[in-house]
Amino acid sequence: MPLKFHPEPGTILVCDFTGLREPEMTKTRPVVVISPRLKRRNDLLAIVPLSTTPPRAVTSYQCELTLDPPLPRPFDSPSMWVKADMIYTVAFHRLELIRTERDHTGKRKYLTRRIPDNDLRRVRHCVLAGLGWPAHGLIDKMGANARYSAPALP
Repeated sequence: MPLKFHPEPGTILVCDFTGLREPEMTKTRPVVVISPRLKRRNDLLAIVPLSTTPPRAVTSYQCELTLDPPLPRPFDSPSMWVKADMIYTVAFHRLELIRTERDHTGKRKYLTRRIPDNDLRRVRHCVLAGLGWPAHGLIDKMGANARYSAPALP
């Protein structure tokens, strides 16, 4: 069921990347929300994909997240790798909460999961590295859930 609300940054969701082509993401996978709700940007948010497969060589735009407990199947790995070089802005219709089991009436149950603030801070460092920007100190000064205001143009 498509998402109907803007989740908080750090929320883990499932994104359907169907319709994109390689080397873009092309399958359904877990993602982390990295953007807060923005004015006049209804039904869109920025995410970074997660992978259960470790990278061949770890770079500054990747980091490992330990999930305790792990997500439900098929994403039930105790660790996930952030692919912060692959930032996406997606519409809510591509996103849904993580499905779990069904209740006694057969109704689907969903999991709402958020990574800790220190992990969100690490993810944002990786995002900046994936954009080629130095992250040293910037996010630490802002805090994990801070909103950045760009300086006014002259």
